[in-house]
Order: sequence, then C-alpha cells, then structure tokens
Amino acid sequence: NENGRKSKNQFRYQKLDKDLEYIDISKPIILSVFNIETKQSGYYSLSFGKSSDLKQLVFDKFNFFSPIKAKNSNQLIWRKMSVKEYPDLWYSDISFKDHLKISYVNPQQEYYNWATAELVKWKTFDNKTEEGLLYKPENFDPNKKYPMIVYFYDIKSDGLYYHYSPKPSRSTINPILYTSNGYLVFMPNIRYEVGYPGKSAYNYIVSGTKSMIAKGFVDEKNIGIQGQSWGGYQAAYLVTQTNMYKAASAGAAVTNMTSAYGGIRWQSGISRMYQYEDTQSRIG
Repeated sequence: NENGRKSKNQFRYQKLDKDLEYIDISKPIILSVFNIETKQSGYYSLSFGKSSDLKQLVFDKFNFFSPIKAKNSNQLIWRKMSVKEYPDLWYSDISFKDHLKISYVNPQQEYYNWATAELVKWKTFDNKTEEGLLYKPENFDPNKKYPMIVYFYDIKSDGLYYHYSPKPSRSTINPILYTSNGYLVFMPNIRYEVGYPGKSAYNYIVSGTKSMIAKGFVDEKNIGIQGQSWGGYQAAYLVTQTNMYKAASAGAAVTNMTSAYGGIRWQSGISRMYQYEDTQSRIG
C-alpha cells in the first residue's frame, strides 16, 4: 500500500463479521493501523470504487485492539490501552465517533506509584541506530540516581503502549512492580547476526545499557539483567562477557546449546534441531 509506505503505517483487515466468507467490496471495510515509528495505533475505513478512499477514523497514543461489531447494527465495542490506561471496554458506532467508556476495572491504580514509558534510541557498538523502551517511576526525579533492571527478548519497542497489570509470572519481570518500587526498567531491541546470537545480544544490550547510564540518572553500580527462555540464554551469556551488571536472572534458560540441540519437544515430538539452526537460536 503506497499510503502505508509513505506514512510508515501498517494496515490490517479487521473481520468484524465472523460468518463472512469473503470481503464485500460494495461496503467500506475497517482496517487496523500501527505506525512503526511512533507506535501509535487506531482504525481506518477503506471504500472501494473507481478510486479507493482511505479514511482515518481514530488514531492516538494508545494500543487499540479487539473490535467486536453487533450482528444487526453498526455498533462496536473495542479496547484501548497504554502504560497508564487499563484496557477497559469502549463503545461507539463504526465511525468511532462519540465513543463512551463502559467499564472501569482498575480504579485502585490511582493509589500507586505507577510508570511512564518512553521510546529511546542509541548507537550500537557497530554504529547502528536502535530503539527500545525506558520505564520510569511516575514520580521520577531526573536529579536522582535510580537502580535499573534491563529486560530483553528480541524486539520490545513496538510495545510502547502496552499495559502491564501487576501479577505473578513464571520467570519474566513485571515492569510496573519495579517502577512502583523506585527502579528504572530498560527494554532494548536486539537484532541478530546468524551464527552469533550471544555476540549480537551483547552488541545491543550492553551498548543500550551504556547509553542509559550516559543520561545521568542511572545508578551504574546497581543494574540487573533478566531474561526468560531465549532471553534467559542471553542473560547467561552476558555474565560471561561483562561485569557491568550487579545481578542476573536467567529464567527457563538454555545454557548448553550442544546438549539442547538434539532435544525432543514435548507434545509434538519434534527434534529441536530446526529451532537452533534456523529459527530462534540462529546458530546457522
């Protein structure tokens, strides 16, 4: 789509009628939109004819999702969220005008020191510009020094407007728990060179951490790292390469790819070889 390439918008068709077997081009369709630079999202309508008409309906600094249309009318319920806004239910017609919030699930949030999230950018060690997320306590003071948790798993920056509800997890972290207790949480993106998964992680995570330290409000003597599963491997690798981090947590981690390579996945019975060579682990 030419409009999408120019505006950096990704459009996706929204199937609002679950019984629909084909797209009826005599009627406008609804598209979700996500901007890959700003991470904003929303909905557009697309009408077909001699010239296609793409019209913005709603577009804002939120993550919009789960539109559901009434069977016999043009009324919708949908959800939106941000770091501060719980994904409550909203009601509108298909134009998304005059929308009304119809649930209020998390009123107790106002009594807690929550978080803010921002998109941050830096130069990696091989001089590439990369981005990630930095979560700060809601009462952040730039004149103070804060301990920081670095949490990673592939690409995290697209989740700028994701809402985290504090809750137990297996071996991932909840950034709101940490910000509420006076920590910063940094989530760097990682892009991999095939054959060098650990080296790639070092390039992005450590360079990103150093760029956060340079901002002046990070307590560089009190930085921890945490990764789960594939992120756990990277956490385990990093502690063999740098003394920058005071503590490390590697959850459900593979620490020996040689033995894991020939493992068998539960349920499917498939050998893990494909996973290590060709997909997530990227050893080639």
